[in-house]
Amino acid sequence: MENLSKQINELAEKYSKYTAKNLSKLVKIKSLSMDEKDVQHELRRQMEEAGFDEVKFDGLGNVIGRIGNGSRTLAIDAHMDTVDVGNINNWNKDPFSGEIDEEFVYGRGTVDQEGGAAAFVTAGRILKELDFDKDLTILFVGSVMEEDCDGLCWNYIIEEEKIKPDFVISTEPTNLNIYRGHRGRMEIRVSFSGISAHGSAPERGENAIYKASKCALEVEKLHEQLAYDEFLGKGSITISEFVSGSPSLCAVSDYAHLHLDRRLTWGETKESAVAEVEKIANPLGGKVEVLNYEEVAWTGLKYGMEKYYPTWKLEEDHPFVQAGRQSYLKLWNKEPLIDKWTFSTNGVTIRGVHGIPVIGFGPGNEVLAHAPNEKVPIEHLVKASAFYAMIAYLI
Repeated sequence: MENLSKQINELAEKYSKYTAKNLSKLVKIKSLSMDEKDVQHELRRQMEEAGFDEVKFDGLGNVIGRIGNGSRTLAIDAHMDTVDVGNINNWNKDPFSGEIDEEFVYGRGTVDQEGGAAAFVTAGRILKELDFDKDLTILFVGSVMEEDCDGLCWNYIIEEEKIKPDFVISTEPTNLNIYRGHRGRMEIRVSFSGISAHGSAPERGENAIYKASKCALEVEKLHEQLAYDEFLGKGSITISEFVSGSPSLCAVSDYAHLHLDRRLTWGETKESAVAEVEKIANPLGGKVEVLNYEEVAWTGLKYGMEKYYPTWKLEEDHPFVQAGRQSYLKLWNKEPLIDKWTFSTNGVTIRGVHGIPVIGFGPGNEVLAHAPNEKVPIEHLVKASAFYAMIAYLI
């Protein structure tokens, strides 16, 4: 095993420029949610070039590469869509340049999270070069639409394609730490109806904005009362949008709604979170609903799900977490930091809905996700490539 660790590290280092160049090619292709077609074809090309046994698209447009044909299945996931660049003046470099220097690859998606895909392509190349022959099927998944609706892509893979792996690694950025969970989330709308009247005589009407405003102040208080988990931290709630309507700007508002971003810690559920908001909103005449997502993928397929993304975690002594730990130890002879994400990932459906064990290990620091001047260390790409290859031998 010591010799294997050495071989994997040497090959990952040998292919460092190859990995960086592959990532640069991906970054140069703008790939917002539902517009991933071109980047998906490039990732497919890279998998085929690396000698994968099979590469295909599914109906939603996820690209799935395969190595091996064993009785158990490990999947390694990287979502290929990115957020937009925001204010271009905040960037020091062209966000789609894919520029490479001695230390970093630069651009939108290097951290969140095409860097993970470039690293797993190299891992696949390493495994093929080592004539990997364990009783294991490894699926390398470039998934779609995660930024718009995390977990949607994996709901499709599991429920429609009938692919249910035994283990999944998320390559979302972890700063080369091993992550074993994160808070869940949900999107809630609270709607209020009023009765319009002329603005010169508001007492004749019923103002929906006042109802929504009273609710908003109570939501602010609710945030301070939410549950706390020692590992995942505190639940949270905030208002991310306040919309109102009226017949004119000289009329009493007859409609208003609040959009709530609710983060769920361990032990909180969709039902408990809705009940907390209903307790505030119902006496004010508010209607509480969990929203749904439905959009058309780049393949033309319409698909959707409820915007409830369950909390999940694995215990630190879980065999898959420990397989990740042993992979890290054997490669670099030191203990990894085992932690959690602040944000949400495809793990919400993989583990949260379907119960499949998930760990996270990815290149880049999550503080750069959705931020200007995104960049990933080439050293991180090299180590991630080695980790994905190594863990295949240890599960």
